[in-house]
Amino acid sequence: MDEARLPLVEHLAELRRRISWILVAWLAGAVVSWQFHTEIFGTLLRPAIAALAPDGGTLQAIAPTEIFFTYLKCALLAGFVGTLPVFFWQIWAFVSPGLYASEKKLVLPFVIASTLLFLAGASFGYFVVFPVMFEFFTGFEAEYVRSAWTMREVFGFTTRMILAFDTRPEHQAEIVSAIHVDGTCRPQTVSRDTNPRYWQLIKRFEEKTGIPVVLNTSFNVDSQPIVNTPLEAVDTFLNCGIDVLAIGNFLVWKTEQ
Repeated sequence: MDEARLPLVEHLAELRRRISWILVAWLAGAVVSWQFHTEIFGTLLRPAIAALAPDGGTLQAIAPTEIFFTYLKCALLAGFVGTLPVFFWQIWAFVSPGLYASEKKLVLPFVIASTLLFLAGASFGYFVVFPVMFEFFTGFEAEYVRSAWTMREVFGFTTRMILAFDTRPEHQAEIVSAIHVDGTCRPQTVSRDTNPRYWQLIKRFEEKTGIPVVLNTSFNVDSQPIVNTPLEAVDTFLNCGIDVLAIGNFLVWKTEQ
């Protein structure tokens, strides 16, 4: 490691400089992405649009500002992804003075590997998972109900599925079921306006436990497909260890034998 030790103030100044470079690069990437925001948005949401109508579906905008702000978020996301090498490089440039010479040789491989792994994971989700997932959701359409998704909700859902977030080590033991093997999770926020019933459920859970988080996972048992109908839900419920089943406004309990 370097023999010279920088005072805390200089470390903070260096950190501020690195963060500034990241923000400048991100802003520049977002500005460039804005010039192609419609193309980027169309490409990102192509699996959802194809699921709505194979011959060309459309999304809706139900608020005056929805189109503009959704495109703006799309440009910011594209700018972030496009400047990932700068992001990782600045992080390593900040910590490298405290590394041994042998450790510093790993900087470039880390930047390249981190970027490629992120892109590989996002590509797998886009090309493999998303088409199946959106087809599954549109499979619930019936004669009396048709899917009419808004661009804001579909974009938000898509980006939340692509991005994963590191979980602080001291809290990982509190939500073991939601943590991936690499220490990340994919949290999703619930809006009171768009999903009032689910929001109220989480709110009541927080009042009783102090934890405003619930685990949302697929409803199926080992080697069985995810349930698609109320009958399948009841059948799965009776053959697993779940205590209570909620279907619409109904709660179902198992009777003691």
